[in-house]
Amino acid sequence: MTQSEAQTTPCTAPPVLDVVIPVYNEETDLGLCVRRLHAYLRAGFPFTARITIADNASTDATLAVARLLAAELDDVEVLHLDAKGRGRALRAAWTDSDAAVVAYMDVDLSTDLNALLPLVAPLVSGHSDLAIGTRLDAAARVVRGPKREIISRCYNLLLKTTLRAHFSDAQCGFKAVRTEVARELLPLVRDGEWFFDTELLVLAERAGLRIHEVPVDWIDDPDSRVDLVDTARKDLRGIWRLTKALTTGALPMAELRAAVGREPLVAGVPLGMVGQLVRFAIVGVLSTLAYAVLYLLLQPLLGGQGANLVALLVTAVGNTAANRAFTFGVRGPGGALTHQLNGLAIFAFGLAITSGSLFALHRWAPDAPVAVELGVLVTANLVATLARFVGLRWVFRDATGARPTGSTRAPAGTARRSSPTAITEPITHVPWIGDPAATGSIAISASPEVPR
Repeated sequence: MTQSEAQTTPCTAPPVLDVVIPVYNEETDLGLCVRRLHAYLRAGFPFTARITIADNASTDATLAVARLLAAELDDVEVLHLDAKGRGRALRAAWTDSDAAVVAYMDVDLSTDLNALLPLVAPLVSGHSDLAIGTRLDAAARVVRGPKREIISRCYNLLLKTTLRAHFSDAQCGFKAVRTEVARELLPLVRDGEWFFDTELLVLAERAGLRIHEVPVDWIDDPDSRVDLVDTARKDLRGIWRLTKALTTGALPMAELRAAVGREPLVAGVPLGMVGQLVRFAIVGVLSTLAYAVLYLLLQPLLGGQGANLVALLVTAVGNTAANRAFTFGVRGPGGALTHQLNGLAIFAFGLAITSGSLFALHRWAPDAPVAVELGVLVTANLVATLARFVGLRWVFRDATGARPTGSTRAPAGTARRSSPTAITEPITHVPWIGDPAATGSIAISASPEVPR
């Protein structure tokens, strides 16, 4: 259950940025931190901004302090939840926000606020979809103890290993996302606590969204109340749950990619072809090695043609399954049998090439040793590889999430990405220009017409 309390001096138009501060029992620090953030946003920040204090079931005077701040400061709102959990607070605040960009930061303001504009500018411009602060970039300046440093690096390494994550810092409490993108992602995010950030980023990355990273200056809060053991346990459970969901196809990633408009840049050139070629090559090398081992083991028993048939059949089934999951990212049992049957048809083509090569070798060199036979067959397999890649792309054409030409139905309950809308904001100071007296306006497309 949530309860939203409007600020005393409402904006005449929705703000560009809504900064959410999730809090739980922060009666002591809340006032100082909100006033500091409010002063920063009013001292030359180039976009209109609102601060939303999201109180998630505090048992002290945090809610009362938040209400006093909303009454005292303009563009400050309070959102109260009866259930505890940072993820729940962010979900509620971001879902209901009317701002173009939603962000959040920890109440202790451990991150230097000068990183806020670099965080949100790529989102306002429409170039990126999400933005995160990172403490693990070489350009970041971080002050914290070795225990937290080691835990953070190990956790992010675990994400790279298990979920193939490419973002550098999942846990930094300094993130932003375009509101229209958040509304597509949030229905798929199940966690309501600390794993919320990781789950959101993994889903965004798998959907092909752009994640912008900002190296930050960050000073650890010595009064942090995060239970590291309990958080680590819940994070491991979250990693297992998310890995399982992605592997089994429980998450509608194809529909999500269509909803956020991640179609190919050029018609006829599928999205991610380079990555697919690399993964296809890896699977092909392993399949070829497996084929060679099977052929050498079976040739004395079945002869050249029989060993070739069995080795090809076994590796073809394994190759199709591996390419289905690894190369083209198709998960779950849906369509698996059809895919295997189509793969076997492609296998028949490969069999014709290899058997024909073997027949020709025996015709012209009947006494050729096994090593020569194997060399001819491996060469024939490599010749058939290109045809196999093209064939498998056709087999998985409707299952890889590529968006066809024309309109595509968005998931139920979600909105299609809207047409471009210009955001014009007065500029009084832009740090990277270097002239504090610079004035004027900036027109930034909130949803530029670029292939996404």
